[in-house]
Amino acid sequence: MSVARLRLLLVLGCLLLPLLQPAVARMHDPEKLAVTHIRDLHYGDVLFYFYQDRDFEALTRLLAYDQWQRFPHEADEAHLLAGGLYLSLGMHNEAGERFQALLNNEVPTGVRNRAWFYLAQVWYARGYLDRALGALQKINGRMSPNMEAQRELLTGNVLIHQGHFDEAIQLLSRWRGGAVWSAYARFNLGVALVRSQRLPEASQFLTAVGTMEADSAEMEALRDRANLALGFAQLQANQPREARVALARVRLNGPYSNRALLGTGWADAALGDYHGALAPWMELRSRNVLDAAVQESFLAVPYAFGKLNANAQSATYYENAVSSFDAENARLDAAIVRLRRGELLANVLRNDEDTRHGWFWQLHQLPDAPESRYLYTIMAGHDFQEGLKNYRDLDYLSGMLGHWDESMDAFADMIDTRERAYAERLPRADALLASGAVEHLQEREVALENELSDIRARHDVAALGTAEERDQWARTQRLEGALATTTDSPDAAGLHERLGLLKGVQYYRLDEAFGARLWQAQRGLKDIGVALREAQSRWIRVQRARKNVPLNNGEFAARIAALRQRIGALQTRLAAAQQRQGAYLAGIAVGELQQQKERLAAYQVQARYALADMYDRAAHGAAPRPAASGPQQKGSDAPEAAPAADAPRPPAPEPASAPAPQPAPELPR
Repeated sequence: MSVARLRLLLVLGCLLLPLLQPAVARMHDPEKLAVTHIRDLHYGDVLFYFYQDRDFEALTRLLAYDQWQRFPHEADEAHLLAGGLYLSLGMHNEAGERFQALLNNEVPTGVRNRAWFYLAQVWYARGYLDRALGALQKINGRMSPNMEAQRELLTGNVLIHQGHFDEAIQLLSRWRGGAVWSAYARFNLGVALVRSQRLPEASQFLTAVGTMEADSAEMEALRDRANLALGFAQLQANQPREARVALARVRLNGPYSNRALLGTGWADAALGDYHGALAPWMELRSRNVLDAAVQESFLAVPYAFGKLNANAQSATYYENAVSSFDAENARLDAAIVRLRRGELLANVLRNDEDTRHGWFWQLHQLPDAPESRYLYTIMAGHDFQEGLKNYRDLDYLSGMLGHWDESMDAFADMIDTRERAYAERLPRADALLASGAVEHLQEREVALENELSDIRARHDVAALGTAEERDQWARTQRLEGALATTTDSPDAAGLHERLGLLKGVQYYRLDEAFGARLWQAQRGLKDIGVALREAQSRWIRVQRARKNVPLNNGEFAARIAALRQRIGALQTRLAAAQQRQGAYLAGIAVGELQQQKERLAAYQVQARYALADMYDRAAHGAAPRPAASGPQQKGSDAPEAAPAADAPRPPAPEPASAPAPQPAPELPR
């Protein structure tokens, strides 16, 4: 299970479980989980899908069950879970509304604070800085040390992005936290000081981060980033010697190595050491030409040769730069054409097998397409990633609506099957209803009850005997009647005596079993009554179904038709939204490539101008100038400038995002 998923489980657990047993929860740490039991079956069904990471299915069922009022005991918990699921799916507006309505004073303080903190993280990630700051301000009191460190660091990031540097400096300067959090806090504090034009103070914090011991790839990248930020800030402040020291600490194989090599060369050039500047620039020139720093090195190398009066080599490198820029410009044009045809998003999502959607999904692998090589930076950017999440969710919803549309066909087939079955069974049902079978059975039940009552009243022991016993008893009675008509004789007297003995034995046996047999008969009659009442109930249901089935089928058919029409309308809206989102993402990508083309065009102009100037002076036999024109930096006024002015003028460094919190313990299942 991913760290992001554990984070959602933790916040939802802290939201939901203490609410189920508020008295017990307040006896423990409000940020700890309490044991609970699910009382509503439908809520358990929702949790079944939630714990399988199937958030969309869980939210769909939760909303449906809530509409049908299937949560009599856990309505508040269900609403909070819905807010968490909205949060998971990236629908932060809906999540914020639910949290705003439900996180009241009845919720433990620690639970409310944690909920607002995670909501602030989502709004910060989505770029809603005002909402993120508002959510952070709703946190009441202090949280646990780890959470408090994260909150203050997030608040500092928000303030820096809003331009409130003094407030960010004041907050981060008194910040205390663990080693990892401390590194991020010192870096962001240094960034805020740089943007406030307080480089001496910023240098202390950025140097501390840039020289720290790093035990992970994340910390190594942060260390490189601090050194790069400090080096470029010192170049801006015309401190090339100090900048070179900071830039030399950046790893040669790290993500910031290209910019560090470029800055190191400009620091050497600003110090007048053009031989030294050629070393990093030549290394940079051998790297991927897609990088802006590499492209600038194509001009920086001949510029350095020009400063060294090596005009032939300078001209050769300028010609190579023009050729490379022309070839790259043609490839950019082809990539822009493919992007405008809409091939980008299809390639991006073709091999995507991740089942998660919304906030937690990230693009981990670029497609194997020609334009991908130009889009590493833009695809790693926040705006494109968030837009791609939205597009992917729209694509998922489109597939879900298609599945539901197919289900409507299945439901329509079910209605047709029911109507055919109804038509086939209707004659038999009508014949049964007209037969009056239930009335006959009721009359028979009454007759049996009267007969049993009469047997009990007369104590007719033979009536409840077996068939053989009743036959023997009848034969005895017939013999007794026949002997009664005979004359008195010694033989007749013996027969009377023997018959009386036989009758006595039979009566004794029948009388001994009469009580049990009477109870069994009464029990059997009662069972018959129960079965008859069930038959009466089914009879009534058959009568109702006879009238209601056609109405129900018609109602279901109308609902299916309405749902199918609604799904069709949603598919139309979704297709339009997906097309707009795709056009938006393609526009971002095309805009990035256009910026690269403009940058290449500017470099081409500089290279051609410098080359033409060299050829012109060579053709007219003019004395060589002391230095050739350097690369036209953004923001500079002329190609020729003093060494210190040749240093680049990059924008102020960006604050580093806080790392993901440590994995939280998984919720009890």
